[in-house]
Amino acid sequence: MEIKILLVEDEKKIAEALRKGLSEQQYAVDVAYDGMIGKKLFDSHPYDLAILDINLPLMNGYELCRYIRSYNEQMLVVMLTALNTTENKIEGFDAGADDYIVKPFDFQELLVRIRALLKRLHYPVTTGNMLKVGDLVMNLDSKEVTREGRGIPLTAKEFQLLEYFIRNKNKVVSRIDIALNVWDIDFDTKTNVIDVYVNFLRKKIEKDFSSKLIYTQVGMGYVLKENS
Repeated sequence: MEIKILLVEDEKKIAEALRKGLSEQQYAVDVAYDGMIGKKLFDSHPYDLAILDINLPLMNGYELCRYIRSYNEQMLVVMLTALNTTENKIEGFDAGADDYIVKPFDFQELLVRIRALLKRLHYPVTTGNMLKVGDLVMNLDSKEVTREGRGIPLTAKEFQLLEYFIRNKNKVVSRIDIALNVWDIDFDTKTNVIDVYVNFLRKKIEKDFSSKLIYTQVGMGYVLKENS
C-alpha cells in the first residue's frame, strides 16, 4: 500500500531535502510552503500522515493540525519544528499531534518515528469499545470518558494516556514506558511533558471525586489502581 504524506514546511531547502529523502523510501509526498496551501491539499487529497512545521505563513502548524483533527481523527500528524519548550510541545499535542520532533533533527530518527506511527494504520491499538476501572468508563468508539456517570472532557493525548494506564491497571509504568507507548518517542530526559500530562489527567479524573486512581511510585513511575 502506498503511503501518502503531506509535508508543510516553509523553508524550501528543508522541504526539498525531506521530499527527496521520503520519496527514496517509497513514500508519496506532496509539499506545501504555507499553511493555507497545506489546508487546501488536505481538503482535496487523502493522506495517511502529515508533517507540519509550526511557524508557517498564513496558517500556523497548530491551527492546521487542529483543522486536520476536526475532519480526520485517524490521520497521523508529526510536528517538525525549532520550537522546543515544554509549552510548545504541550500545545502541539493538545492540537492533536501524534509526535513532536525538534529541529535540528536526524533524518533517520524521523524515519523511525514515521514507521512507528504507521503501524497504527495496520495494527489498531484498541481491541474493544469499552474500558472500565472502578466507576470510570472509557468509550473507545465515541471517545467519551465518564466517572460516576459524569462526563470528563479529555484532549486526544490525555485520552491516549488514560487508555494506556487502564490497559496496564495495577502495573507500575515508568516514564520511559509512557514515552514509548503513548508518544511513540524515545525517552527524553530533558523534558517534563509526561509528568505535566499525568498531572493534567489526575486533575480531570480525580479532583471532584472521592478517590484517587493514579498513584506515584517514587523512583519508578506511576500506577493506576482502584482504591481498596
